[in-house]
Amino acid sequence: MKLYINIVFALIFSSVLASCSTSDNESTPAPLYPQYGTRFEKMPKKENAIIYQVNIRAFSAAGDIKGVKDKLTYIQELGVNVIYLMPIYPVGVERSAGGLGSPYAVKDYKAVNPDFGTLQDLRDLVDEAHAKNMAVVLDWVANHTAWDNAWITEHPDWYQKDSNGNIIIPPGTNYNDVAQLDFTNTEMRKAMIDAMSYWVYSANVDGFRCDYADFVPQNFWSEAITQLRSIKKTNLLLLAEGSRVNHFAAGFDYTFGFNFFSTLEKVFGESKPATTLQDSNATEYANNYNSQNRVVRYTTNHDVNVSDGTPLELFGGKKGSIAAFVVAAYMNSVPMIYNGQEMGYASRIDYFTRTPINWSTSDLDMLAEYKKIIAFRNSSNAIKTGTYSGFSSDAVSAFTMETATEKVFVLSNLTNASVKYIVPVSLTKTAWKDGFTSAALTSTTEIDLLPFQYMVLKN
Repeated sequence: MKLYINIVFALIFSSVLASCSTSDNESTPAPLYPQYGTRFEKMPKKENAIIYQVNIRAFSAAGDIKGVKDKLTYIQELGVNVIYLMPIYPVGVERSAGGLGSPYAVKDYKAVNPDFGTLQDLRDLVDEAHAKNMAVVLDWVANHTAWDNAWITEHPDWYQKDSNGNIIIPPGTNYNDVAQLDFTNTEMRKAMIDAMSYWVYSANVDGFRCDYADFVPQNFWSEAITQLRSIKKTNLLLLAEGSRVNHFAAGFDYTFGFNFFSTLEKVFGESKPATTLQDSNATEYANNYNSQNRVVRYTTNHDVNVSDGTPLELFGGKKGSIAAFVVAAYMNSVPMIYNGQEMGYASRIDYFTRTPINWSTSDLDMLAEYKKIIAFRNSSNAIKTGTYSGFSSDAVSAFTMETATEKVFVLSNLTNASVKYIVPVSLTKTAWKDGFTSAALTSTTEIDLLPFQYMVLKN
């Protein structure tokens, strides 16, 4: 009898323990993979981010991850706090787009391109970036895979097919080097989220820039982001390369300023008035779900650089490209810089081949200008979190960013001609001073601006 009682007691006790264990597991799900490293504790708030896009093939002479790691101090001194790496994964060979193939034709979602190095190289880069108070996000290609991705043969049902049963390329595109995934397939979605989670655990990365995001169903992004954010102690930054406002509802921190960039190009290339940038800003923030969410704005990126030209080509040379960057960086946005633009790199970068940036050609004056612009943004709560108001003229992009304690007035002449800007009456009573030198403004009613000159004033 005593033995029987002891057995019963043991069973009850075990049941209690199991119940407790189950409860604990429900609140903190067991990791899918061993967690490498410790979570980054100095993740910038979403409105504070300065994003630096790195094309690994071009960033260094070696074209590898170590080459990026070796130049982290340079990136840090620019004022950057988020490094965004273009795709690090092995590239498909079958139906390749040419050269070394597109980095957006992913052959294996859970591997590092051997041309770039190893998983440990990536870990070392992330560790060093974290030590320098910079987050690292990966480019994620959800919409399609390379034709020689193992999923093609192992799980052909994970792909969209035509009426003849053939896997198709992304509809409406000429992307012949990639195969379109089928997001109605539950198992494919699980595998995709698992692969994203792998990098959070295995390399301790801090988020993702999600490629072609507008063409991936919102319910997938909602599911993926919910699961990613549930990983213990993670604080991720998530950027949708898309313009749909429902990306914010899905959990993204940022959308992409396609409309703003297109408008900026037209202001310079088609002499559209600077006031159109105000309209673009309003369009991109229409129906925003959270006042802290931001649109990422840029004057170039890997696609623009190849197809349209460098900032020097698009925006009237050195001075014009800086004037354009000021507007993109300060107008209710989070700025993104593409490697090399900050030092006036004049050559286009073909990301299908290895075309190393020649850093010896750096325009040091231009680099100093970028550092100054970024440093002011990092120091100004008004620029980062303030309320936007537009006061542009045809030639001058003009706006204020304002908090309860700080007001910043930004003017940027976007023409190659001297102009006289008439200050709106509502702003003439403010005792403006130069945001960089603190020198008092001589006139608060009208301001003369040289071609492509910008001014940043504060109260």
